[in-house]
Amino acid sequence: MKFWTDSFTRIIHGDNAFCIPHAQNHVCLGGNRNPHCAWSDLPAGTKSLALICHDPDVPSRGDDVNQEGRTVPAALPRVDFFHWVLVDLPPEPAHIEAGEFSQDVMPRGKNGPGTARGARQGVNDYTGWFAGDKDMAGDYYGYDGPCPPWNDEIPHRYVFTLYALDVARCPVDGRFTGPQVREAIRGHVLAQAEFTGVYTLNPEVKL
Repeated sequence: MKFWTDSFTRIIHGDNAFCIPHAQNHVCLGGNRNPHCAWSDLPAGTKSLALICHDPDVPSRGDDVNQEGRTVPAALPRVDFFHWVLVDLPPEPAHIEAGEFSQDVMPRGKNGPGTARGARQGVNDYTGWFAGDKDMAGDYYGYDGPCPPWNDEIPHRYVFTLYALDVARCPVDGRFTGPQVREAIRGHVLAQAEFTGVYTLNPEVKL
């Protein structure tokens, strides 16, 4: 099973990011377009696909995040942050166009869970990040791209994983999350493949 993108080779473009660097304000909004994705050589018996994008490099504590005069230390333990949860994706056509599922930042999030191709999208972790923000709070369904802390000492990795499943419908309902999908597809994964991009908003970090 093969899985790849034509949108970037290693460094994720600002067109695919939630935020991009800004000289005066540290960050501003990016294009937030989902990247192109394509696959081939699916195993026999594949009835649907699930796609998850997560960042495994998110600070486990927010004390120093985006604070002037401070940095998020490289040694800080890191946790997962889910950026895209897509299930019930038909195996054909064997690609997703750039921008097909997301274009621009949508305050309060995109609608869901229903989406194109008869697929369903879960809520990503911006849902929790913006909880309590009067301008941005909402359910963030589908893809929302990178926006790592602008003062983080390390670049962040964004892992896109495609799962070939032996079921036509992922056994989750309603408003679901990345961890819930991971748990639900246990025992149904025929094969999986991934690609990874890197991104930073810290001008001091070299990629």
